[in-house]
Amino acid sequence: MSTNDELLKRVLVTGGAGYIGSHVIYTLQTTRRYKVISIDNLHNAHPKALSRVAQLARDALPVDASEKDKDSAEIDSHICDLTQKDQIRAVFEKYGKGGIWGVIHVAAYKAVGESTQIPLSYYENNVAATLYLLQVMQEFECTKLVYSSSATVYGIPPVIPIPESTRLKADSPYGKTKVMCETIIEDLCSSEPEKWRALSLRYFNPAGAHPSGLIGEDPKGRPGNLLPLLAHMAIGRVQDSKLRVFGNDYPTPDGTCVRDYLHVLDLAKGHLLALDALSPESKVFDNRPTDARFKAYNLGRGQGSSVLQIVEAMRKATGYGFEWEIAGRRRGDVPDLTADPTLAEKELGFTAPQDLDTMCRDLWNWQTKHPWGYGEPEGELAPRTRQVVE
Repeated sequence: MSTNDELLKRVLVTGGAGYIGSHVIYTLQTTRRYKVISIDNLHNAHPKALSRVAQLARDALPVDASEKDKDSAEIDSHICDLTQKDQIRAVFEKYGKGGIWGVIHVAAYKAVGESTQIPLSYYENNVAATLYLLQVMQEFECTKLVYSSSATVYGIPPVIPIPESTRLKADSPYGKTKVMCETIIEDLCSSEPEKWRALSLRYFNPAGAHPSGLIGEDPKGRPGNLLPLLAHMAIGRVQDSKLRVFGNDYPTPDGTCVRDYLHVLDLAKGHLLALDALSPESKVFDNRPTDARFKAYNLGRGQGSSVLQIVEAMRKATGYGFEWEIAGRRRGDVPDLTADPTLAEKELGFTAPQDLDTMCRDLWNWQTKHPWGYGEPEGELAPRTRQVVE
């Protein structure tokens, strides 16, 4: 598709230094078709992630790499708070009108439980920030967007696995921010259908890390998601003797919540496919029901795993004997979120072939190579061990 005479397309990734953003940037750079611009306020991210991603891209260059190839391996990084419109505008001004081909908007607060405690922060950081980003994009004639949404938009879905046609009825403030942002983006695409093109990717549960162990998930503070929490318990960063399992009386095979996990690199490839689908020659909007060039796709494997199954998979990967206890249900939790990924497979060519064991292995590889994540304080942690009965 691309020749050496063509210019690299500039693509802006918000939240580029974060877990998902860094793997998305890695995937974009493997194509050598894009010049990546990262913006991040480093709230839950580390700049070292970007230097590691650039290192991976440089290491993958051929001996006879062109100057354009070399340029594709370097990231333009900006510290920017999306709730400050002037800061967003300052980044866009560096590239001028039409200077940025498209945006992948990953940045957001994302913890369901936390969103129930500080909803106003979530509405400001997720909804207001998206609104400001879109306004600046419009100002600078950048009208192609891939939006990071979430399976939480479905609330408690009436049908499992969940198709995209499911009504949107989020239960948590976090999920509601995603519904609001999708609504805003769709309204914008409806208002100027010849200009705007946007795809919303409803993530299920990303997990794992790049197999090199150079980049991975490094949440600040206590991890809010199950897999990184288990990794931190096994490595000794979280000293809890037992995992608290929130509810075992859900209508699922073992009573614990079921989630659809996919490898973060498979998820990242979904963003690349979505970005390609925003090109003028793309057919994905041909069957849309309205004039608006807006569509939503599930990114998942279509296979659910329960909390207890995840614990067992991490026990196999780490050799650590996790113990757990049942706590009460947690507000905002949904019994089963398993994707029907058929539409993304059919229209985007999306697949998520890497299984749960691979995700756990790659997560543990990252965690053992970098016990403290990107922070790396003095004094390495040795993985804790507990006798595991096979």
